[in-house]
Amino acid sequence: QVQLVESGGGSVQAGGSLRLSCAASKYTYSSNYMAWFRQAPGKEREGVAAIYTGRGFTYYDGSVKGRFTISQDNAKNTVYLQMNALKPEDTAMYYCAADLAYGSWRDMFRYNYWGQGTQVTVSS
Repeated sequence: QVQLVESGGGSVQAGGSLRLSCAASKYTYSSNYMAWFRQAPGKEREGVAAIYTGRGFTYYDGSVKGRFTISQDNAKNTVYLQMNALKPEDTAMYYCAADLAYGSWRDMFRYNYWGQGTQVTVSS
């Protein structure tokens, strides 16, 4: 059973930083996508960033580009999301997703595995 376990969420003030981690167990993610999504109350889940693990290519939503960085540690089977210059509008539950079947990295319905989520709250 593949498991994705997120950690690193918390509460920070605007302008602060957090680093989220997604540890993948029993999953070999070579040459596929792992991504971070977020969902705020009353809103749809949206793609934040993704990494193509085989080549290290990264992709970002325009709302976080320049502030967030997605990275991977192959030895630890872990993907990170470094979030800097956080804004109140970044407040959401953040989810890790893995194993994109096909299509765009933004398409949440194409991922086969999901974590349970970690809450990020940014106060003004």
